[in-house]
Amino acid sequence: MARSRVFGEVAEVYDAARPGYARELVAEVLAYAALGGRAAVEIGAGTGKATAAFAEAGTELVCIEPDPRMAQVLRRNTAHRPGVRVHVGAFEDWRPAGRGFGLVFAATSWHWTDPQRRWDLVHEALAPGGALALFWNPQGVRDADLHSALSEVDARHGITGAPHGRTASAFGEVPGDWGGGPSAGWPQDECRRDGRFTGLRSVRYRQDLYYDTARYLGCLASLSAYRVLPADRREQVLAATGRVLDAHGGGIPMTLFSDLFLARVG
Repeated sequence: MARSRVFGEVAEVYDAARPGYARELVAEVLAYAALGGRAAVEIGAGTGKATAAFAEAGTELVCIEPDPRMAQVLRRNTAHRPGVRVHVGAFEDWRPAGRGFGLVFAATSWHWTDPQRRWDLVHEALAPGGALALFWNPQGVRDADLHSALSEVDARHGITGAPHGRTASAFGEVPGDWGGGPSAGWPQDECRRDGRFTGLRSVRYRQDLYYDTARYLGCLASLSAYRVLPADRREQVLAATGRVLDAHGGGIPMTLFSDLFLARVG
């Protein structure tokens, strides 16, 4: 199974444990898009961690989600929002059928799309002047000693890419710099090379969070790096992580960096 499709195995855990997105970020996107009654498309909506905030703002949404198990939770979470429609399938297989949308956005899902086709597909979906918003929620641990202890667990079990794998202090000052310079997945250069988008803008929001042990282990269990492990190995690394957290007060202090990229069809 592709790593982009493993989240449905734990859709309820994903929904309960994953953090949402800053309301300031949603407001920034909507102000930039200036929808004027036009609808938006969400790529890889998951269980609706970002969907809910856009729907609460009155945005009409077409939510594309490839995993039917995630889509089932998404439908439940948005059942009271008649302006939300859920399409089960890959973004690459969906077509706007001639409809021009005012906004296409992806919340921690753009990196799962086909890099050879995604810019064409976004351009096809957007009306003239329509906006693209791509955002991620990388995290860094605030306690250096806890970071060191958890890194030892990860090294023993071959885990890479865990949220606690970086300290909050290692993050750079600009959006997309998640430690050691701009992330390879940050879309600005790729968008600029495409040449059909203008008004490129990057914005960062940050907030401090605290996860107790149970919630943090749930968050880890919903990540692809853990989902692809054999069940016994996954249980071992989560148990070892839990022991470290309990030995450090029963939780983990994190900083959530909500990094946003915006662009507009010229």
